[in-house]
Amino acid sequence: MKEIVEVIARSIVDNPDQVEVSEERGQKSVRIKLSVADEDMGKVIGRQGRIARAIRTVVKAAATKADKKAILDIE
Repeated sequence: MKEIVEVIARSIVDNPDQVEVSEERGQKSVRIKLSVADEDMGKVIGRQGRIARAIRTVVKAAATKADKKAILDIE
């Protein structure tokens, strides 16, 4: 799931080299932290949070397939 978030984020932002994704795995959950440059934060969030919501939907779909719960934090 980390790779999915990284590919999506790198394709959206202007500074793809500053995209950092970390993943913490639990027994039934996965917490993914996405960090981008300050000037790219608006692009990742999108208008009224639409892009962030879409990324979370994709992550949750992948997590459901793996029988886990996913949480995406954007920093």
